[in-house]
Amino acid sequence: MDHKNKSSSAPLYEALLAYRDSKQRSFHVPGHKNGQAYRHFVEQAEAGQSPAKDIVNEEHQHKVEIQSNAGGNVNRRIEQFSSVEKHGADLESGERYGDEGVRSEIELAPVRSFLEMMEMDVTEITGTDDLHHPEGVIREAQELAADCFGAEESFFLVGGSTAGNLSLLLTVCDEPNSIVLVQRNVHKSVIHGLMLAGARAVFLEPWVDPASGLAVMPSVETVQAAVQSYPEAKGVFVTLPNYYGMGADLTPIAEVCHAAGMPLLVDEAHGAHYGQHPELPVSALSCGADGVVQSTHKMLTAFTMGAMLHIQGPRLNRSLLRQRLAMVQSSSPSYPVMASLDLARRLLHVQGANTFTAGLAAVDAFKRGLAELPRFQLLQPAQQLQPEPPAGTAKPAGMPVSAAQRTREGLTAATMPSAAGYTAQDPFKSVIYDGAGVLSGYGLQQQLEACGCVPEMSDERYVVLLFSLGSTVQDAQHLLQALHHISSADGHEQVQQSNAESSHQLAKGSAHYISTWNNLQEKTRYSEPISFTLQPIVETDTINVPIEESAGCRSAEMVIPYPPGIPLVYPGERISTSMVARIQLLRDEGAKFHGVSDASLQSLRLMKE
Repeated sequence: MDHKNKSSSAPLYEALLAYRDSKQRSFHVPGHKNGQAYRHFVEQAEAGQSPAKDIVNEEHQHKVEIQSNAGGNVNRRIEQFSSVEKHGADLESGERYGDEGVRSEIELAPVRSFLEMMEMDVTEITGTDDLHHPEGVIREAQELAADCFGAEESFFLVGGSTAGNLSLLLTVCDEPNSIVLVQRNVHKSVIHGLMLAGARAVFLEPWVDPASGLAVMPSVETVQAAVQSYPEAKGVFVTLPNYYGMGADLTPIAEVCHAAGMPLLVDEAHGAHYGQHPELPVSALSCGADGVVQSTHKMLTAFTMGAMLHIQGPRLNRSLLRQRLAMVQSSSPSYPVMASLDLARRLLHVQGANTFTAGLAAVDAFKRGLAELPRFQLLQPAQQLQPEPPAGTAKPAGMPVSAAQRTREGLTAATMPSAAGYTAQDPFKSVIYDGAGVLSGYGLQQQLEACGCVPEMSDERYVVLLFSLGSTVQDAQHLLQALHHISSADGHEQVQQSNAESSHQLAKGSAHYISTWNNLQEKTRYSEPISFTLQPIVETDTINVPIEESAGCRSAEMVIPYPPGIPLVYPGERISTSMVARIQLLRDEGAKFHGVSDASLQSLRLMKE
């Protein structure tokens, strides 16, 4: 296929449009029959619809606007918002109508836009291809995705990055008790993949940024040491970027893996846009990764659950990978989700770096405005990537665009400072904190939401504000107004603090910062192999022990601070003294935990030796 001439097409999406316009009679699933099951309800509801819904929408919009009164009460505004939502629900359910029949139609009818989407919710019929054996439009769409993202082969995922992580681990772990070198602070789907594969994980301790206290990825030295200790390992699995958009160049780690004959697998869920613009960090594929999972719905424009798996090189058994994908993905995948992947790729393929112009302008507007609000500080790497070489630097022949961008950054295996695991920050992830130390991250998020701005997440210190190619300068302005309002309302608008002072204060406090993203072991770069299995632990083989007496024993349960849901301790893992201290510290600070039998965490369930 001539990808250059085809890049402006979206073959799968166009096939769905053709199906919709053909007006064929459906004698196949799904049962809603192109939305026909709901059409008469929608028509009846629209015929009897009152303008009340529009009034509610206007009232809702008015309530979430930021109040100019500096003394506005946040709790009062939350109550008003809830009241409007309830009032709207009553109206929309038809309570104001005296005619029971009309009210019933309104209750049963979806909105027309949802009905229209059903017209393209199809299954594997003639012309729509089959995700698990693509020969037509899905195959074309995946080939175009591979071309766009610089892969040799790309696969559409309808179960999010979770499906990609599971399939990669089930592919490399091709025999029982396979050893995999795994970054410690991984998503729970990676742990589930290890369980499904019956694998043994050697956990690699992540490098922790001393200024912020946040865990990034393992250092090159840590990976090298683990590879030398476990040459039989089936591969290395890392996450980059982390939830905060922090990371560094993966090239040195890829070189260590490949020298040992191991594939490098990367959970790049938050980096689907990487390598597509000079201001964005480089992509994992361009750094040499063998298998890369991306959540196209997170930072690009696909529907939720839409993701991609990109493959290159000879180190992964692609036939086995296809089999594993068929195991973990539905045999009835969502065509609207797959079509959204096709459209997300086309947008990027056609517009290139210009895709991100508006979004980056929004980010720049926010950063400029934030500089005028000294109370709220922005998390940034202390050691930035090297500047671009002079204009006109030749692009090496045959190098994909994203790799050329890596070259422009001037960072190679030889020049990357091994001690600095945080040299790149995703500009679309603006991580802020209260420099006055008044509001925790949780508190700041609550106040932002009361002002109509919903952050991605928060922890005890930071709030993660996620911009994207869909963000606007107006979004940034609204956010700045919210922060100005919060600062004024708390009486801290006049906080004056230089960036240097702020950085010093942040670094000083980081030694006491409770990060739930990692569990550091003293003087240990990597763990012993930890076995994972689907076989449940038999209760009679366990014992409850006071937590202060648990050091040296093997855990029989997961200890998961939530959020973010990354386990501190895994079943079967031997508990160190530092682990006990960290769990106690988090418990005493009021953290909530999943996976433990004693919610108060006065005791732990351990394996009988």
